[in-house]
Amino acid sequence: MPKKGNKKVTLSIDTSVYDQFQAYCAENAIMLSKKVELWMKKELEKRVLEIQ
Repeated sequence: MPKKGNKKVTLSIDTSVYDQFQAYCAENAIMLSKKVELWMKKELEKRVLEIQ
């Protein structure tokens, strides 16, 4: 059974890309971590569909 809660992670991302995306999130009232989490979920869903 998956663990509940949040996990802190350390990522290495190009500084320019990170800064631009962080500004985009701030301008659009988006939590950067939630946006990354949603992207990860979509990738997993795509993988499940590919396997079927």
